Amino acid sequence: MTVPTITLPHGAALPALGLGTWPMDDAEAAVGVRTALEAGYRLVDTAENYGNETGVGQGLRDSGVAREDVFVTTKLNRAWHTDVRGAWENSVRRLGVEYLDLFLIHWPNPDHDQYVTAWEGLVALLEQGKVRAIGMSNFKPAHLDRVVAATGVAPDVNQINLNPYAQRAASVAANAALGTVTEAWSPIKPASMLAEPAIVRAAEAHGVTPAQVALRWSTQHGYVPIPKSADPVRQAQNLAVFDFTLSDDEVAAIDALDRGEAGVTDSDVFGH
Repeated sequence: MTVPTITLPHGAALPALGLGTWPMDDAEAAVGVRTALEAGYRLVDTAENYGNETGVGQGLRDSGVAREDVFVTTKLNRAWHTDVRGAWENSVRRLGVEYLDLFLIHWPNPDHDQYVTAWEGLVALLEQGKVRAIGMSNFKPAHLDRVVAATGVAPDVNQINLNPYAQRAASVAANAALGTVTEAWSPIKPASMLAEPAIVRAAEAHGVTPAQVALRWSTQHGYVPIPKSADPVRQAQNLAVFDFTLSDDEVAAIDALDRGEAGVTDSDVFGH
């Protein structure tokens, strides 16, 4: 299967759906990434904090897929906000690659107050050709405004917790205003969400699973979901969401499931 791509502000082509790898360990990631790439995935998402970059890199090599055909994303922790080059060196070493396709600040950690410095470090890596795209994860609109005001450089991607229960209207709008692509982590959780009548009805109408409906809802809104699965059958199902299209009424019914920010981790408080 060929996954559509979205052209990012700095020119890289981001696959429209990818593989999340948390909480896989190295051994699970090595197998899970290999089977995903064999199935047709071309976007793999990891992070220093997941502790599985080595396994992700092993899966990449074991798959036989050419490095330049895989969009490798990882993220740096707060300890590296003032040494982004050091974070990059450690991540490429663990992954066994020479460059990153997308490097993200994992959390803003405003109490630490170094995320602007971290963003300046990412901009430098982009200029040096060490990364093809840069961005952040879990940044609120105020955090985005601050880094763009300081550098004049908008992110390629902001990866946020987003699903039909948590639709994050303010963050999505802030991203869109900058031309920043919204990636969705935990796009099919909580599992109880998949039992919602609006999702079940759409699944039955299209002959697909509720998880596929939630993922298709995300892609039709222009988001890039990165569901985690180590199961080859489920991986294939998650990837096969471009074969059907939800109707406007089906999308609207799922839109109505939004619960606001109630279930979202507050990135002004939590981070690592």
